[in-house]
Amino acid sequence: MAETISEITFTYEEDGEVLSEELDRIVLQKGVWAVILFRYRDRNRKTGEFGPAKACIRRYQKFKGTYKKRDSVNLSRESTETLVATLSGWMDEGLLGDDGSSQGSE
Repeated sequence: MAETISEITFTYEEDGEVLSEELDRIVLQKGVWAVILFRYRDRNRKTGEFGPAKACIRRYQKFKGTYKKRDSVNLSRESTETLVATLSGWMDEGLLGDDGSSQGSE
């Protein structure tokens, strides 16, 4: 298990073969509860080829010195487009402000 946020990875191996490969990450929130946006791709077990890139938001809780995954949301292309458009619209309309609690990537 990961003791620091930088040790958390999306990459998953089974029998020495990478089945899910982390391509990128953005740490959205740090602390006892960490939130990370991952870009990743999965390997097709039949063909051995990696598929298209996907996105996932995962939430981790630090408990007894290690981070454990608590929640996960896989983002489809449609849900990602809706999320980006909605957040952009809210920001353009001034409906989202900086409350001083935003935390950037590691």
